[in-house]
Amino acid sequence: MVFPEYRPRRFRRNAQLRSLIRETRLSPEQFIYPLFIMPGKGKREEVSSMPGVFRMTVDQLGREAKELRSLGLNHVILFGLPETKDPVGSGAHAKDGIIQKAIKELKNKEPELMVTTDVCLCEYTSHGHCGVLINKQVDNDATLEILAQVALSHAKAGADIVAPSDMMDGRVAEIRGILDENDFDMVPVMSYAVKYASAFYGPFRDAAECAPQEGDRQGYQMDPANVREALREATLDVDEGADILMVKPAIAYLDIISRLREEFDLPIAAYQVSGEYAMIKAAGQKGWIDPDRVMAESLLAIHRAGADIIITYGAKEMARMLNG
Repeated sequence: MVFPEYRPRRFRRNAQLRSLIRETRLSPEQFIYPLFIMPGKGKREEVSSMPGVFRMTVDQLGREAKELRSLGLNHVILFGLPETKDPVGSGAHAKDGIIQKAIKELKNKEPELMVTTDVCLCEYTSHGHCGVLINKQVDNDATLEILAQVALSHAKAGADIVAPSDMMDGRVAEIRGILDENDFDMVPVMSYAVKYASAFYGPFRDAAECAPQEGDRQGYQMDPANVREALREATLDVDEGADILMVKPAIAYLDIISRLREEFDLPIAAYQVSGEYAMIKAAGQKGWIDPDRVMAESLLAIHRAGADIIITYGAKEMARMLNG
C-alpha cells in the first residue's frame, strides 16, 4: 500500500506536537462563574443537586472572590435569594437588596473581579415567574419597567455588566435606555438572547428557589425545536442595543451557538446550565465517566462551536486543570 505524503498521525504522537497544532484552546479568562447569594451571616451551603456549588451569604464573598482570582478567574455572575418575595418581585431592585449588597461587597474586597448580574424577577416573585402576572399570565409590557429598574439598581451598586434573562420582548431596549439616561452608557448588556424552555434547568431552580408555583415558562422561553426563531430573537436584541448575545443551554444547542457565530459579529456567550453540569458530576460519582475529562471536552465543544464566553459551574475545576 502506498501512503499519502501527508500523515496526520505525525502530529499526534506526543503531547507537545498535539499542543503545537491545537485549533481550539480553553482559558480561565473565558469563564464566568455563577454565585448564589443567600440571606444571613456566616453561611455556606452546598447545593445537593450540584456537587461543589454553594449558596453563600454576603460576608462569605470576600474569601470566594480571593480564591477565584487566585485561579485566574476574573468574572462572576450573581443570583440572589431574597429574604421575602412578593407578586411583583420588588426585592429585585431594592437599594439594600441581596444582589446590591453582594455587588458592593465584591467590589470592596476584589475590585478587579468583574461582576455580571442576572436581571430577572423569578427569584423575587412569590409565584416564581419571570414577570408580573395578570390573569395568571406573564404580562410582557408591565414587566419591562420593573426589569429596567432592576438593571439600573445593579449598575448603581457597581455591576460591570447586566444580563437580562427573562425573555420579555423589548427588554434590551428598555434596559439600554434607562442605563443611558442615568449615565451608565458604559455598562454593557449581555442578553440571554436565545433562552430555551429547557428541561436542563432543574438543579438551578433548587439552588435559587425559583421554580414556578403554577404553570411553566413555555409562554415566554423558546421552543427547543426552533432554530430560525433563535436568529430572529438575536436580531431583535442586536437592534435594541445588546452588547453580547447568549445561548442557554449550551451542550444541547451547539448548532444554535454555531449559527449565531456565523450570523453576528458580537461576542457570543453560552451557559453550561445546572442540568448539564449535574449530569457530569453524577455520572462521575458513579464511576461511569472521568468527570474532569468530560467537563473539559464539553467546554471545549462549546468554545469550538463559537462561544467566546462560557458561564459554567465547573469554572474552578477547569481553571485548576488548565493551570496544571
